[in-house]
Amino acid sequence: MAVATLITKPTKTTKTTNQTKSSHHPLKKKPLPAGQPREWYVSHNRRLKAMRLSIALLDSGVYHPATADNIKIRATAERIGIHPPSDTTCRMVRALIRYGR
Repeated sequence: MAVATLITKPTKTTKTTNQTKSSHHPLKKKPLPAGQPREWYVSHNRRLKAMRLSIALLDSGVYHPATADNIKIRATAERIGIHPPSDTTCRMVRALIRYGR
């Protein structure tokens, strides 16, 4: 025998109370360590951008690197508000999606 459940839509008050009860807070940014060569900072920032983009792509339903072409990756970057990635960063995003499986 099938049982139906009744689900109510959240109101504005329930949305705000759920957001205030959440224990997730953005991490506080720390300065990068000094004394590293410039290439280290460039590759570090590139890895961070690639991780942000791959998370956004996975959240939007792109699970295979073959479906994540440069156009889709750059459109995702524009949607989440970061500068368009280079071809190298796009390759890094596809590698993260591929090996994260």
